[in-house]
Amino acid sequence: MASQKYNFYKALILNPLTDLKCDYYPQGLLVIKDKKIKDLLPYEKGVKKYADKITKTNLVDFGHSVLMPGFFDMHFHWVQDDVREMPKDSLLEWLQKYTFPTEMKFADKKFSQQRAKHFFKKLSSAGTIGGACYSSIHETALAAAMDEVQGDFVIGNVLMNMNSPEELTQTEDESLLLTKKLIKKYGKRHCFTPRFAITTTPKVMKEGSRMADKAKCFKQTHLSETPAEIDFVLSIYKKLPGFEKVSSYTEIYEKTGMLGKKSLMGHGIHLSEKELNTLKKTKTSLIHCPTSNAPIKDKGLGSGLFNFKTVEKLKVRWALGSDIGGGPFLSMFDVMRSFVDQNKKIKNSAATYTKALYRSTLAGAEILGVSKTAGNLAKGKEASFIIVPLDKKIKPRTAEELLSKLIGQHKLKREKYDSLVGATFYKGKILFK
Repeated sequence: MASQKYNFYKALILNPLTDLKCDYYPQGLLVIKDKKIKDLLPYEKGVKKYADKITKTNLVDFGHSVLMPGFFDMHFHWVQDDVREMPKDSLLEWLQKYTFPTEMKFADKKFSQQRAKHFFKKLSSAGTIGGACYSSIHETALAAAMDEVQGDFVIGNVLMNMNSPEELTQTEDESLLLTKKLIKKYGKRHCFTPRFAITTTPKVMKEGSRMADKAKCFKQTHLSETPAEIDFVLSIYKKLPGFEKVSSYTEIYEKTGMLGKKSLMGHGIHLSEKELNTLKKTKTSLIHCPTSNAPIKDKGLGSGLFNFKTVEKLKVRWALGSDIGGGPFLSMFDVMRSFVDQNKKIKNSAATYTKALYRSTLAGAEILGVSKTAGNLAKGKEASFIIVPLDKKIKPRTAEELLSKLIGQHKLKREKYDSLVGATFYKGKILFK
């Protein structure tokens, strides 16, 4: 009976390790014992090593398919699935015209449950098994998301107390009471989520941050996505008591206790060196969303290009996110493509697919503090991975070449990325096939 504890998977295998290194087995064997990764090695070697354990029933041959870790999408709004491809002339206008009216619908419990069922199934089918997610302001929508999501996720309801449509505005007390209630109910799965400094008062950010820190919860918000947003934020805060002398967007979050090791700042495109040093000092992470920040002609918001070289030079932690619905497609394959393509255009050769894969998997798991069990295919981790069919004509020699060919084939039909994955496994269980 001992052999029943084992499962063996044969495929082309990718195992991201760092920005520069990814193990690649053109014919690899992933060995699972009791739903944990026991070994990863070349197929021929594995067959010899485990000859007494392999049987006809416990070996699955995925043929010419790629086996790789599932994705971590570190910044997305599940309630914005319906506005992913709406016209995006400017961030603030897009929010007013499309996003806010859509989010208002999530006050309805039945609507929230139906949408959550649909969305989180789609997320599993895209191979995403971890990350950080924004919900609407509504408790019903957050409950629906928590019920349906499968994987290593933190989720928060956005908090909005000022400069927001009437139907999406809470009082400060409502925001704080709800935060307290949700932390009690969901513990560390809850993520404290002021939408951004424009919509959330300093009191809510300060007191909510204290609650989140005490409960060891993550915190997330948006930072310096567009120059217009930065100007607007500063114009609001310079009129508020105690903030008259703030010189930057980052300083506002620093003064309200929003920064820290468990803080995730979406975008962070337009930041000074002083701000980046503050993020480094506080161990705050930046989440880069290339498809959302891409030019308008590429279905993005045209916010600008994240300077990851400076971010890395100043030792600020970062990972990738889709920013659904600023980003038009759910798949992290599309996010990786966009990251590489946009940087290629400015001749930045450091933006490789190897780096993009690491920043879409292990880097996210490291930031979320789950890298001991998730993020790649290292021994001892949970059996969480995806299977991606590959054209038999493609016979890559390196990890970079494999990713480049796999992703490059759909550049002109980006919607195809959402259905590239053939199967998604999470902790040894099939989430999608």
